[in-house]
Amino acid sequence: MIKVTRLNGTQYFLNPHQIEYIEINPDTTLAMQSGKNYIVRESVDDVLEKIKEYRRRLSPLVVQE
Repeated sequence: MIKVTRLNGTQYFLNPHQIEYIEINPDTTLAMQSGKNYIVRESVDDVLEKIKEYRRRLSPLVVQE
């Protein structure tokens, strides 16, 4: 799950695997597979970075030889 912030300042967690697409309207809008849209304070770049970090945590550790 990634933590995002509503425009009113409250924080909540979303499953990034359920994000269908992201829009800039000018606010960042996350369109979910369920059909719901969430408007968040984070920039698109911030959301993408959170998704990348989340996926890194899920990846198995690579052992260096």
